[in-house]
Amino acid sequence: MMKILAIADVEEPLLWDYWKHDRTKDIDLIISCGDLKASYLEFLTTMVNVPLLYVHGNHDDRYQEEPPGGCDCIDGKLVVHNGVRIMGLGGSMRYKPGENQYSETAMFMRAMKLSFAVARAGGIDILVTHAPAKGYGDLDDLPHTGFETFNSVMRHYHPHYMLHGHVHSSYGLIKKEHLHPSGTKIFNVCGYKVVEI
Repeated sequence: MMKILAIADVEEPLLWDYWKHDRTKDIDLIISCGDLKASYLEFLTTMVNVPLLYVHGNHDDRYQEEPPGGCDCIDGKLVVHNGVRIMGLGGSMRYKPGENQYSETAMFMRAMKLSFAVARAGGIDILVTHAPAKGYGDLDDLPHTGFETFNSVMRHYHPHYMLHGHVHSSYGLIKKEHLHPSGTKIFNVCGYKVVEI
């Protein structure tokens, strides 16, 4: 079993300002779903002393100049960590000029580019995104609309989990967990969540 600390969007005071070793002593891997300061990611991977994998959020243009040191970008990639197959598709729906924003078609093409790698790996266990899937924790406004592509990925590959951020709890009454018809458990990890696989 692997215990994953999944994080996104909000620098959690319990993990930064009031960090204690006991809170993270059993963590095997950290996964960031985007929109977090590079210094926060660097702090966590150093203090917890485990690998940190990340995708870009729509506000992570800053990583172009200074990517988080000691962390591995899995955006647009399939990686295998200790036997767990992890697919990364960061970014949000395109709503203004800028990096890390995609049309539905562009996101679909990004997923298709990974199909050979996924087939060679025999599938995926975790889908890591920044934005939610369409209809599963997204909102009505364009910036927070989810991608139908992610539904297609889940229907086709049946990962155990989809981890995302982007939709903050402060936006209102947000349901943070969903069960997709494919059987995939979807978690909005804004702030943090511990996931076991």
